[in-house]
Amino acid sequence: MLMFKVYRYKLGTLSIVFLMLLSSCLNTNKASLIVYNAKIYTIDSSFNQVEAMAIKDGKIVATGTTESILKQFEADSMIDAMSNTIFPGFIDAHCHFTGFANDSWKCNLVGTTSFKEVIDSVLSYSKSAPMLWIYGRGWDQNDWEEKSFPDKKILDSLFPDRPVFLKRIDSHAALANQKALDMAGVNETSVITGGSFEKNQGKLTGLLLDNAMSLVENKIPNIPDSLSKKYFCQLQHLCFAAGLTSVHDCGISEHTIDLIDEEQQSGLLKMKIFALLSDSAQYYDKWIKKAPYITDRLHVGGFKLYADGALGSRGACLLDNYTDKPKWKGFLLSDKKHFQEIANKLIHAEFQLCTHAIGDSGNREVLSIYAAVLKGKNDKRWRIEHAQVVDGNDLKFFRDNNIIPSVQPTHATSDMYWAEARLGPNRISSAYAYQTLLKQNGWMPLGTDFPVEDISPFKTFYAAVFRRDGKGFPANGFQKEHALSREQAIRGMTIWAAKAAFEEKEKGSLEVGKAADFILLDKDLMKCKEENVLNTKVLSTYINGERVY
Repeated sequence: MLMFKVYRYKLGTLSIVFLMLLSSCLNTNKASLIVYNAKIYTIDSSFNQVEAMAIKDGKIVATGTTESILKQFEADSMIDAMSNTIFPGFIDAHCHFTGFANDSWKCNLVGTTSFKEVIDSVLSYSKSAPMLWIYGRGWDQNDWEEKSFPDKKILDSLFPDRPVFLKRIDSHAALANQKALDMAGVNETSVITGGSFEKNQGKLTGLLLDNAMSLVENKIPNIPDSLSKKYFCQLQHLCFAAGLTSVHDCGISEHTIDLIDEEQQSGLLKMKIFALLSDSAQYYDKWIKKAPYITDRLHVGGFKLYADGALGSRGACLLDNYTDKPKWKGFLLSDKKHFQEIANKLIHAEFQLCTHAIGDSGNREVLSIYAAVLKGKNDKRWRIEHAQVVDGNDLKFFRDNNIIPSVQPTHATSDMYWAEARLGPNRISSAYAYQTLLKQNGWMPLGTDFPVEDISPFKTFYAAVFRRDGKGFPANGFQKEHALSREQAIRGMTIWAAKAAFEEKEKGSLEVGKAADFILLDKDLMKCKEENVLNTKVLSTYINGERVY
């Protein structure tokens, strides 16, 4: 790891030494840490850039030129940034932190290029799987030459007496073998609202969509709490290495929140987490009676609902039929009445309502329900998570009711290879329309949705600004008219992500009084060449002025 030197070139070694000696003699301002000789993007309202900042008790107490900060303060620790770039720590406004962490024991199927490769991975994993169940995650038939959904025949022959459950990359579809279906009591007569059991000539194929998955998945034993905590801490180091200092963990249980709190209080889990509770009937009245739970690293501030499924598995709810599946529009995962009841419960509460909506019908239903309850301008900051396909006639709901689209730019560059096949040329032209969505309220948080997408904020930035994949495809960018500017993307990953959780006064920018959450990079994302963005390295990551990476 790069070690930063205290004295270095920008003002000259002798000048720095003189200023430090002078400051120790003349001032009484004491800081715990001074960072100087840097290009610090404060991400304030003017997007200013400063050279230095002083930190005390985990907060920024001053910013300015190197000369002014060294004159005003003395510190226990000094960092010469050697003219490298500093941004506020990145905030992922939509991910599944604890869910991804707990995936660690599962068979990793991300990046498999065929169903045969899936089978090979499962066979290898089965030899050392920690429990009877074979649980895999991450396959995507859109990445295979044969893009049809797989069936369970091979799994049945290989594992007749062992349950297998293989979840798709977006967690909106899964493949289960016959043993798993039998253990869950699923058969040809099974029905469920907001999901489906796929069949071929009346026989179950093993493919489960959306709510149907839960019947099987709920039979899989939970891992021990001690192992979950271990996985949380392992994952946070990957986040720190990627420049993430805060995450919005979308849709988690009370028990998981307790585990997070315990591990943070122990000092081992340093990641800052904004948690959205899952859609569970037992939570609403209990939590509405009390204020959001807030510590210095944990903020339980809302609820996460699911309106529909995903476009890749054709579960997203569309106004018109899927172009590549006639007479099929997807479906809502709950009755409209359910969404209306929750909106009415939360309108007078201190908790946010954040709803997954991908298809244009799913978005319309949720937006109209939100609007009927919000009744115009407000500061509730209710969110639509994803907002991938929105009919132009429904954009007014965002603007008129201050509803916030919370989007993940890498979804656009992951889906672009097949999205038009699902939507057709007319609907695709207004899908993943981030610039249009941004204009509705003038700000918009960005996330990754990891582990559905890669954890890297640099990929978020690259997809948002350049609308290309990691190989530079397509040459002119995917629907480049929907791209964000560099400044908009950075704001979406910092101050706007903080604002989406009512935390903009505590973090998201490097201003006096805010938490000293910052990252030092080897490249300036605001100025570097496009081809260098994805090669950016995080040199160090700080949370509350403490180096965590």
